[in-house]
Amino acid sequence: MSRYVSSPHGDDGATPLVGVLLVNLGTPDDPTTGGVRRFLAQMLADPRIVELPRLLWLPILHGVILRIRPRRSARAYRKIWTSEGSPQLVIGKRIANALATALPQAIAGFAAVELGMRYGNPSIPDALARLRAAGARRILVLPLFPQYAGATTASAFDAVTHELRRWRRIPAMNFIADYHDEPQYIAALAASAREHWQAHGRAEHLLMSFHGMPRRCIEQGDPYFSRCQRTAQLLAAALDLREGAWSLSFQSRFGRQEWLRPYTIDALSELASRGVKHIEVICPGFSMDCLESLEEIALAAAETFKEHGGQRLDYIPALNERADHVAFLGRLIAKHCAGWSDGAPEHAAEAHASAPRDGTQRPRIAGGTY
Repeated sequence: MSRYVSSPHGDDGATPLVGVLLVNLGTPDDPTTGGVRRFLAQMLADPRIVELPRLLWLPILHGVILRIRPRRSARAYRKIWTSEGSPQLVIGKRIANALATALPQAIAGFAAVELGMRYGNPSIPDALARLRAAGARRILVLPLFPQYAGATTASAFDAVTHELRRWRRIPAMNFIADYHDEPQYIAALAASAREHWQAHGRAEHLLMSFHGMPRRCIEQGDPYFSRCQRTAQLLAAALDLREGAWSLSFQSRFGRQEWLRPYTIDALSELASRGVKHIEVICPGFSMDCLESLEEIALAAAETFKEHGGQRLDYIPALNERADHVAFLGRLIAKHCAGWSDGAPEHAAEAHASAPRDGTQRPRIAGGTY
């Protein structure tokens, strides 16, 4: 039996088809203690997530953390779970379906869009297998993490390339590293904030909360912190926010080491102590709503703000399946597929004439200079 996965035959003379793999972090299959334990066991065993020697970390993970944390996390997941399932998965499927409808107009030889989760299901290997079955010989990978981080974007790259090691025929691959300062991404964020103001009124302060990261990762060269700062500055400018009307913070701290500051919980306390009664929180680092935005911010952070003297915290939802978000992702994908546009419609070739072109059989990482 061969150790390599076979590919479909008989397409060598045809224009290679293009498949798109969307990647997100992932979610438990169900909001039970067992389901969350399986999910956390996979995620927290990733050396990109916890950069400790395996001989030191794995006994702690399996002997302590996975005995305690899943029950608490399952309670949090149950607060946001819907009749359709996990919000992150439901929204991710909607985005993939919308792109599958839109992309054939922009990409010649379009095959399919698949969603793969770094942890949990649908898995990256399963998503890649579906693209292979659809005949894709060129694969564009788009991790839905706007700001590059080793713990997210690089981990997605690890998972994709690890799976491709099993394939007999390796596809050409483009990999979009991030899109933290893309004008259309910033415009969509700004539009979502303005629409929230129109519907619910405008607060005294806008807090931009990003997922945290251990500070030592930044000291070792991870560009995540500067990416978050850049996104926040561009969004503030797009919204014409004066100095003092907005701030940046970092949430979801885990463990005892120092993470990026200011911590969101401290920022909320400080704003309340200054007499700010009404704030809004937006999470530009999450392309779609998930536990960290819906439970940690919309529910828990709102209670924290009130406990410290604030009166009202409004959460501005993630971009999710908004039309402007899907349109931006479609244009981003088409731009990075421009070098693959054999026989593409004339309007697509003109729209993306300045995009990088690379027809070689190797990964190409786009989206920034590191």
